[in-house]
Amino acid sequence: MSRTAIIAGQGALAPSIAARLDNPVIAALEGFSPPMPHQSFRLERLVPFFDWLTAQGVDRVTFAGAVRRPRLDPEAFDPRTASLVPRILAAMQTGDDAALREVVALFEEAGFTVAGTAEIAPELVPGPGILCGEPSAADIDDATRAAEIVEGLGHLDIGQGAVVAQGLCLAVETLPGTEAMLDFVALHRDQRPRLNGPRGVLWKAPKPGQDRRIDLPSIGPDTVGQVARAGLGGVAWQSGGVILLEAEETVEQARAAGVFLWSR
Repeated sequence: MSRTAIIAGQGALAPSIAARLDNPVIAALEGFSPPMPHQSFRLERLVPFFDWLTAQGVDRVTFAGAVRRPRLDPEAFDPRTASLVPRILAAMQTGDDAALREVVALFEEAGFTVAGTAEIAPELVPGPGILCGEPSAADIDDATRAAEIVEGLGHLDIGQGAVVAQGLCLAVETLPGTEAMLDFVALHRDQRPRLNGPRGVLWKAPKPGQDRRIDLPSIGPDTVGQVARAGLGGVAWQSGGVILLEAEETVEQARAAGVFLWSR
């Protein structure tokens, strides 16, 4: 019987995907433990890990959850994985999308099909609509401006999010991620030109041309909490391109905080 392996990172996505699969194999990069039992592996021993997946009956792989770039130990490479060293090291020095594309290529060359969240759990990737609240005309303008910024930066493989308030960019997402970006916005919330004016919008979207089987941006209850603490008016995202985790709790928390949620 064929099985799906979840290459799990931190956060709620991997458990959510696992609940939708029959007898999945759970694996995670060493040092990035998901909140569930799993088999750890290292990039330095990637080929033996492929062998292990095959022995478990795995023929399909999906990536789920947040993972930071691991620190590689040149002395830890096994002889078979050593032939991949130039590719792995080169990938680790590129942007997130380029690095993940190379990782996916390695899995595919080993004979595994790579599936995205939208294929396994399409209900986690909302279509267009307003889930909570009502964005104002100023919010719509700010979301449009933020979308332009993320699209422009995405061509440089930099990030998947931006915060715009009153037409001004307060922050963009870089390697530290959305949480760090929103912490920055909270710290500098007095930078808005009009303190009593429109509060601003967090925008999330995949990078242009991104392989949507991997690294889709996500939002959830923690995102809403941070948006509220940063004094923003809402969250908008590209419909069909962002994972919504724990949807009921996220909407309930947004409603309580007076934050709109808009799949645009």
